[in-house]
Amino acid sequence: GKYSWLYEKKISYMNKIYKEKLDNYRESIDRLDSILTYTLGERFKKTNEIGKIKAKNNLPSTDKNRELKQLKRILKIAKEINLDTVFAKKFFSLIVNEVKNNHNKMKK
Repeated sequence: GKYSWLYEKKISYMNKIYKEKLDNYRESIDRLDSILTYTLGERFKKTNEIGKIKAKNNLPSTDKNRELKQLKRILKIAKEINLDTVFAKKFFSLIVNEVKNNHNKMKK
């Protein structure tokens, strides 16, 4: 129609804005993923040191009181920031299970 070129131009402009927004969010997510990965790496360095101490002194790989205390702390934070607490618990459990596996390997 008479104004179809104007409509096309508006759609093109809107797509550009959305694309820029998406790109900005994705760049931010990439940075956050890097931070998460480096943070996990640092965390495992610390837990590996704990594992060495436990293995050397024949201590158990698990500390249920510590795990429970940490889980409560993590869930409190998750609630404060509106992060799904079920997900937070799964994520924490995944990390703790990996730590336990690493500690058990050190004992062998």
